[in-house]
Amino acid sequence: MQTKLLLNLVHRPEMVPEYAQKITGHGEVLDLEKSELLTESLDIFKLQQQIAHENGLKTTIQMTYASLFNEEAVKLAKEHHAKYGDEIALTLLGLPCQQFEDKYKTKDFCIWMFSYEDKKRIVDDVFSLFYEKFGFYPSSTGSYYMDADLINYIKLKYPTVIAAVATCWEEGPKAYHATNNSWYTFMDGGPWNPWIPSKVNTHVPASNASEDSGIVAIPHLSRDLNACFDGNGSNFGTHPQNILRGMAYVGDEYPYLYNLIDQYRHLGKFNDGYAYNMMFVGPGWMNKMGRWEAPYELLEKSYRDALAYYGKLKQEGKLLDLTMAEFAVKFRELKDYTTPEVALWEDILYGSSKQYFWYLDPALRTCVDLNQGGALIDLRPYVAKLYLPVGIGTPRIVNASYPFLIQANYRAGYFTHYAGEGTLKSTKVIYEGEEVDLALCRTKGHYSLEGTARVLTLDPVDVEFKNLKITIGTKIIFPENSGEIVYVRKILKSSKKRAKVMFNDYMTGAFGTTEYPEEMYNIRLKVENEMQKETLNYNYQNRRLELKNGISEVVIPDINTKITMWGAGENISYVREGYAFSPMYTLGITQELCEGEEIRTWLKLAKAA
Repeated sequence: MQTKLLLNLVHRPEMVPEYAQKITGHGEVLDLEKSELLTESLDIFKLQQQIAHENGLKTTIQMTYASLFNEEAVKLAKEHHAKYGDEIALTLLGLPCQQFEDKYKTKDFCIWMFSYEDKKRIVDDVFSLFYEKFGFYPSSTGSYYMDADLINYIKLKYPTVIAAVATCWEEGPKAYHATNNSWYTFMDGGPWNPWIPSKVNTHVPASNASEDSGIVAIPHLSRDLNACFDGNGSNFGTHPQNILRGMAYVGDEYPYLYNLIDQYRHLGKFNDGYAYNMMFVGPGWMNKMGRWEAPYELLEKSYRDALAYYGKLKQEGKLLDLTMAEFAVKFRELKDYTTPEVALWEDILYGSSKQYFWYLDPALRTCVDLNQGGALIDLRPYVAKLYLPVGIGTPRIVNASYPFLIQANYRAGYFTHYAGEGTLKSTKVIYEGEEVDLALCRTKGHYSLEGTARVLTLDPVDVEFKNLKITIGTKIIFPENSGEIVYVRKILKSSKKRAKVMFNDYMTGAFGTTEYPEEMYNIRLKVENEMQKETLNYNYQNRRLELKNGISEVVIPDINTKITMWGAGENISYVREGYAFSPMYTLGITQELCEGEEIRTWLKLAKAA
């Protein structure tokens, strides 16, 4: 069993460091070859490398396009590869430089936003220059995001590549709004830890060898799986300057940083001992002018302290530092295609008792909010395997996000304005006209493995009506790579043993990648049992269909997804469309229970066609 934290420490000699040209320029005319800028950038890269090596850590040096024109940067990479075993890799970040602008006549710098033809031109240009400088092609590459077409082209043309930084975790509307609506990069919906991306969509893990793109994908930074989901992901990652940007420190101390690293170490408990962390940093983050209201001295100290902590863990036998290529080999030894990734994540920033439970496999990604009684607050249909090309010449020039079915931050959750519903999967309990949604009941969870199913067991919660008090236990079961989520809610105790309580287990969903509603006209709703079938086409009329002991179903052609829901025992299945002010749909199962009885429901995602 793997028991050490696996670390990727990635540096890049970014000759025109991100943002630095504006910070150091003080309003001067932009000069991408300004000598002071190049000298400062290379000096900071040298210092970052020095700090890593002083702590006994190997790095992956991701050469940028601009750095390939700098003889000293190339020489340093060769020396550190020979002396320390650092990997010489190639990043598709750091494209902006005078040579690039002169050649491509553009200010664009995000490789995934170019047209497919330009992507290929740029890749061939950069890879050829890398070969010219080093005499071999790289084993790893990366960017903030790499779409499937780009990865497939690189793997076909440069088969030595086995690893790539391929996406940021939850960099979407939240990050966009946090940058005054100026950072046009949308890439929500992917894995938070390394995965093998499918050939059809980078976000979607491959489920078998035929879908395997040939690389192991690594996220751009290891994020706080609570704080980044709820807020701006750029503030809460295992990059010490992210912690400074998020103001999650006091004076010159940042215990949150160490807690975050330890939280990733703790994930080994839920993943057969496997735990991973990455740090990815360019020189701009240690700018001599300071950043994020922090002086240079604190920027440097935070970096020294972070790498000293990793070095200490390595000395204690608790950490294994790997280059990206080494990690890709190790990952494939540790993981099967369908092995789920699981995270029971504690709030380590605000001091609350809030927990999120994250689960993903090649069929789906979802998040359970224990603070809302085990409600699903995020759900992505990987099983649909959506081909979503991005960049100029496609319908999605900047939006690389994978669509959601439930997203409580973009389409509300339980708490809404004064009308309508938000996206959520939860359970309502009703007795003598009183209704309580378990999303109002805070609880905690405990993880277990039962065969190949991952199981989250919640602490029991009490629900008190005017004339009745009941205690409810909950289990949420995730059968591996099945597209199913099974909810079991049971009345453990009742103040009136024979009292019948109605349980309404429901999913209210929508689809999209932003806060703004998509048109729902193509959606089809259906209830069906052995005797009959009733259907309706979505038309914003708040209609409802129900049948006894049936299956409720919704088909969403726009994202090629079918969702079915059914229960065990005597129950009523129903579907309901929404209306213009509340453009949602609902699938549900209702069942009467008394003490000792349970409602067991299945929610299943499938490809629609």
